[in-house]
Amino acid sequence: MKAILAGAGAFGMKHLDGIENIDDVEVVGLVGRRLAPTQEAAKKYGIEHSFVDLADALALPGVEAAILCTPTQMHAEQAIQCMQAGKHVQVEIPLADSYADAQEVNRVQQETGLVCMVGHTRRFNPPHQWMHQRIRKGELKIQQMDVQTYFFRRKNINAAGGARSWTDHLLWHHAAHSVDLFQYQTGEKVIAVNGLEGPHHPELGIAMDMSLQMKTDGGSILTLSLSFNNDGPLGTFFRYICDNGTYIARYDDLLDGNEEVIDVSKVDVSMNGIELQDREFFAAIKEGREPNSSVGQVLDCYRVLHDVEQQF
Repeated sequence: MKAILAGAGAFGMKHLDGIENIDDVEVVGLVGRRLAPTQEAAKKYGIEHSFVDLADALALPGVEAAILCTPTQMHAEQAIQCMQAGKHVQVEIPLADSYADAQEVNRVQQETGLVCMVGHTRRFNPPHQWMHQRIRKGELKIQQMDVQTYFFRRKNINAAGGARSWTDHLLWHHAAHSVDLFQYQTGEKVIAVNGLEGPHHPELGIAMDMSLQMKTDGGSILTLSLSFNNDGPLGTFFRYICDNGTYIARYDDLLDGNEEVIDVSKVDVSMNGIELQDREFFAAIKEGREPNSSVGQVLDCYRVLHDVEQQF
């Protein structure tokens, strides 16, 4: 299968690393904001074509699929562009920075019938897969998820520490991971939300700290704290408080409430959530089915984020 990838930044490289482990998939075009560094990245991964215009990459002969790792503000428009060009698309999280735009992407997916998947990686990380399997078997029920998402980004930088040409957002990007995971794991719908945000950065124009509370129709609650002001430890830390035990997920590690390590190395074919996400995308295309984390499945997350934003 021939694919193109747009967004030759830190996260685009994570996808290219993962795809190298997937058989029968070839990335034939790479799209970036500036041609010279895009060509350099393409050379590193053995990608033949480099572009600064997504339309040119979509026009390559035989391309079936596109992966978008571009700035948040471009996601919805570009996802629609890919589907209207007849290509299956995986768009990195977040799908959009407004509920209206997310709904429009979903409408186009339904109209075209193409695979449109969103990079809600937490669904694929082995620790959360381990939890999901036990919840679905009825062995566990979530009473509360307590989540901390902490970074130190007082300057406009990406995950690799490089300068960004766009501004990230705690609510529409980082909260989206946990809100979707909360509904996915509980199998329930959020019916009540409360949100508070701290002062906005004088240059970036975004809130640097945020606190969210949510409750599902089944009674489970989510407590989520987010910060760009936190000077370590960095990352997202999940505490699952269940009716039958407490579990703590940190990156690829899972521990019980007594800090005993749970082996999740055999949960899936890889410990790399991005690779597993990409495997699901290409498998869904080949098998002609809806992928886990399809636009339809994650759409309600963006409804919840919209409801929170109205409180700010």
